[in-house]
Amino acid sequence: MLEADCGPTMTIDAVARSVATSRRQLQRAFDEVGGTTFSAHLTAVRMRRAAVLLSRTSATVAEISETVGYREPSQFRKAFKRRYGLTPAGLRRSAGDRATTLPGLGATRSREA
Repeated sequence: MLEADCGPTMTIDAVARSVATSRRQLQRAFDEVGGTTFSAHLTAVRMRRAAVLLSRTSATVAEISETVGYREPSQFRKAFKRRYGLTPAGLRRSAGDRATTLPGLGATRSREA
């Protein structure tokens, strides 16, 4: 579910309801199985999806930030830079005609690839 829809309506409560469990049980499962939190996992999913969209589409940074669940593009830019060490526009520039490797994502290809 997280991989398919990481938009602004994605919350731990929504996921818990969809898998018929409580919020607390879901939090425990993320901790026990993944060694992470729901919030950290959701952020990672959003950043991976954003990196793919940046490297494969011509959508604006604002459109991509909204698509992956950020209400404010500035918050998205900060989170993206914190995660990958470069801005969304920087990723797009560096992707150019070559593959760019990002931590936790692997190689992404440019829009022409």
